[in-house]
Parts: sequence; structure tokens; C-alpha cells
Amino acid sequence: MEFASIRLITRDVARLADFYELVTGLEASRPVPVFAEIRTARATLAIADPATVGMLGAAAPEPGGASGVIIEFLVGDVDARFAQLSPSLTDIVLEPTTMPWGNRSALFRDPDGNLVNLFSRPA
Repeated sequence: MEFASIRLITRDVARLADFYELVTGLEASRPVPVFAEIRTARATLAIADPATVGMLGAAAPEPGGASGVIIEFLVGDVDARFAQLSPSLTDIVLEPTTMPWGNRSALFRDPDGNLVNLFSRPA
């Protein structure tokens, strides 16, 4: 088995895809207006409109911030990447900090309220 992706359900696919293009520095593939994805070497971040899960009825995930999920991106230099992004961030949760286990992390929320962690591992 191979882990393939995380899919965020949002009412504004274009806005969220634009945000994650800024965060990752990668261009999203946007095959249709209701779906976009950003592929990295390790995983894919999919961004989709509620219409893409409509067939699930009442079991469909709701758009917006998921309180039990953190979207994490491994970066080479947390401080440098955070400095590049911070002017565009509206909800910074934690400025670059060295965690007790050694990772360096910066956390913020995306436009839908999802928690995002940029981190690097100790050398």
C-alpha cells in the first residue's frame, strides 16, 4: 500500500489552491474548476469542492477547518520559508520555534482554517 494524498474540501478551490501554491512554491494541477492538486515527491495535496463528495450524502465531509488535522510540509529552512510567507499569512499560530523533540516548526492557518506546519528535522 502507498499513501497517496490528503484531500481538503472547500467552497473556494481556486483560493485554497492559490494559497498552497504560495506555501509550497509548486503549481497546482487544475483539471476542472472543482478540483486541484499539488504533487510533491512524497504525497499529494488535493483540494476539492463539496460537489466532488456529494454522492456520499450525509457522510460527506464538511468544508472548512478540521480541528483534528495538521497539514505538514518538510522544508530545508523553516525560518527562511516562514519569512517569505509571513507577509501573506493572516493567522499565524506559532512563529518559528524549536520543539522539545528537536524539530523546528512554524504553524499557521490556511484561508479555510486548516492548521499548517512547516517543519525541519534536526541535523
